[in-house]
Amino acid sequence: MRPQARGHLAMLLFSALVAGSFSLGTIVANEIAPAAINAARFAIAAAVIAAVVSVTTGWSRAALVAPWRYLLLGGLFALYFVLMFEGLKTAPAVSTAAVFTLTPILSGLFGWWLLRQVTTPRMALALSVGAAGALWVIFRADWSALGRFALGRGEAIYFLGCVAHALYTPMVRRLNRGEAPVLFTCGTLVAGCVVLTLFGWSDIRATDWAGLRPIVWITLIYLALMASAASFVLLQYATLHLPSAKVMAYTYLTPSWVIIWELALGNGAPPPLILVGIALTVLALFLLLRDEAA
Repeated sequence: MRPQARGHLAMLLFSALVAGSFSLGTIVANEIAPAAINAARFAIAAAVIAAVVSVTTGWSRAALVAPWRYLLLGGLFALYFVLMFEGLKTAPAVSTAAVFTLTPILSGLFGWWLLRQVTTPRMALALSVGAAGALWVIFRADWSALGRFALGRGEAIYFLGCVAHALYTPMVRRLNRGEAPVLFTCGTLVAGCVVLTLFGWSDIRATDWAGLRPIVWITLIYLALMASAASFVLLQYATLHLPSAKVMAYTYLTPSWVIIWELALGNGAPPPLILVGIALTVLALFLLLRDEAA
């Protein structure tokens, strides 16, 4: 299997894992401070990835060159997660999900700016189709809900987080100097943990960790192992083999994966019209999977 194909498979799994964090995160959003839960998830994820590095690629002194790279990348992802939780405090889930669909387009712009990656007409069509399908899913085929969309304070906060997320993708490719994805991921997670610990130290100290409900710990472990450690490696690998716009286009699948998660958690099935949106996201991915003309 070619590296590009493995990159697409990595992002397919990435979108499924990230979707789980949305479904589980809504359950515990008001039970722990954003900085506290994200600092803990980064710490656990960094420890797990460090263990993986020890038994696989091993540690390289070359990876320690220019450590500012990890601080920049870790800071961007830490900023995204904190702003996401902050935004969700006041913004409806539908509105924030709609803002999230802007990420692939933003990533394409950053990809052109930093890497001179050009979005071809077919890729632009795929991004447009994927965006339409995602919005159809997010608003559950309700045009009146789409018409009522208004950018409030929470949406504006989350939009800034999405900008950080979109910038992170091309920056990985720009700053990587040949390090293995798992090793590069470890550096990013450690740096992100440091940034979050310094930023959220007061929230971390104020959290009654022993008094947290079991579901909070379950969510934290999932966020650390699946939505952080595993997804970071998948994202790092994909960004080294795919254009930034294609990598971020997989975020369009997240609403569809969320529906599957909601079904698994017993929260009911969406109306049949939602399948129209799912079909559009699949069509967008089909367009992206095809090789671009030279």
